[in-house]
Amino acid sequence: MVSGNMSPSPNSPSPIPSSPETSRIALLIESDGPGGAEVMLLHLAEEMRRRGHSVLHVGPEHGAGWLSGQFRDLGFESATFSHRLSVDPACVRGLARLFRAHGITVVHSHEFAMAVYGAAAARRVNAAHVITMHGGRYYAERWRRRAALRWAARRSNALVAVSRATGADLSKTLGLDAKEVTVVPNGIPFRSGSRDPLRRELGVADDGLLIVAIGNLYPVKGHSVLLRALAELPRGAAAARWHLAIAGRGGEETALRALARETGLEQQIHLLGFRPDVPDILAAADIFVMPSLSEGLPLALVEAMAASLPVIASDVGGIPEVAERDAEALLIAPGDTRALAAALARLLGDSALRASLGTAAHGRAIRDFSIDRMGDAYERLYSRPRAFVTASGTDSAALSARGTEP
Repeated sequence: MVSGNMSPSPNSPSPIPSSPETSRIALLIESDGPGGAEVMLLHLAEEMRRRGHSVLHVGPEHGAGWLSGQFRDLGFESATFSHRLSVDPACVRGLARLFRAHGITVVHSHEFAMAVYGAAAARRVNAAHVITMHGGRYYAERWRRRAALRWAARRSNALVAVSRATGADLSKTLGLDAKEVTVVPNGIPFRSGSRDPLRRELGVADDGLLIVAIGNLYPVKGHSVLLRALAELPRGAAAARWHLAIAGRGGEETALRALARETGLEQQIHLLGFRPDVPDILAAADIFVMPSLSEGLPLALVEAMAASLPVIASDVGGIPEVAERDAEALLIAPGDTRALAAALARLLGDSALRASLGTAAHGRAIRDFSIDRMGDAYERLYSRPRAFVTASGTDSAALSARGTEP
């Protein structure tokens, strides 16, 4: 079953008729809360609309509501899919009906479940199908998931990874040739913010140094490593000049607050929860830290670099593809509390280094991670012929045989 809000909001642009130059694109994702992949969808939708394409967002029937609300606020149509069984041919049929009703010519599926169901539904309406994998690896835990994703990739115009590291992992895990995975780094629109509001909110003095981390409060994001590293810094008047602000929400909040109290840093550590004012948060910051234990290509890191912030980040996933070690960021081994503390001490005490890293990071972000570059790449993939031979057999049979259970 698929349902949705089929009436554009009052601010919606007029529908764009299909033509050889424009596409009707459905963007599918199985999650609906704030996160990097979800924000990338919003950026991509706005860029595709700017280029003259029409865009339909398709999300889960019982999602958090954040992403669908963001799409509607921006004037896009937003529909939902229902996925009620571990293997659900009805979901395929419902998506196909939705695509026919909207004249969809391109289906762009994000992450594992939508990659499989989107591939099957797109085949039913003869639409192009592109898969983007953002770095999550839960598909790799069971052979049935790996087989299902390989099946979908073989029946799509392109399988995309957001970083070379993610692409290498995909090709190895799925048993694909490297040339069967296309790397398209996420791009961002460059937006400036105001430095003062957050600093006033947190009581950071004009000569104080604000360290910022952005990411959901999950163990994989490494925020506890960051707090323990800060606890290793020297205490005293000079050390008291710094504050840490973490923007994000998640199940680790209680544990992180307890750790802040345990280390005696509760007056300097601020958990902001979910914040929509990311440009202002970055403008307020003096240092950006990403202590993740695993990443694909994190948008928050690119946004921090575009804001000319000096960066400390884990040397993991696609991060070393985004920032060159010691020239554009200080990279450390993931989970290494001592190395992170040393990098923090180094940046907190060296304004010249902060300035040079920030300038270099800004140049790299503007050059390599613009929304224009990402839009160009996806437009080419949307019009690319299917590269692989389609095996015989029905989509429903393939779903049943291979399984897509979470």
